[in-house]
Amino acid sequence: MTIKVTFIDPKGAPVPCEGEVGDNLLKLGQAAGLPLEGTCEGQMACSTCHVIVAAEWFEKLAQASEEEEDMLDFAAGARRTSRLSCQIDVTQEMDGLTVKVPGESHDARGL
Repeated sequence: MTIKVTFIDPKGAPVPCEGEVGDNLLKLGQAAGLPLEGTCEGQMACSTCHVIVAAEWFEKLAQASEEEEDMLDFAAGARRTSRLSCQIDVTQEMDGLTVKVPGESHDARGL
């Protein structure tokens, strides 16, 4: 099943994406060319894939682990609804999810 997710890029423009159940948001965002570096490749050893989940969606997601919360302490521009995109696996219930890539995001991959 294809799930639709909208990323809001650092300049405020919507970037619609589609993914499959089981994909994670980091993979979807990178495929769309967004500045989500993901230096640690999803190992929760950095915060370079930080996104801000739309408030209406935040409580619908599984809670962040303590390890994820610790990494978010290092995320530039972290907010109350911040999450690491590598830790959010797409489910059917997420169809229509909106997340914002913070303006402070920097992608050293040179994209």
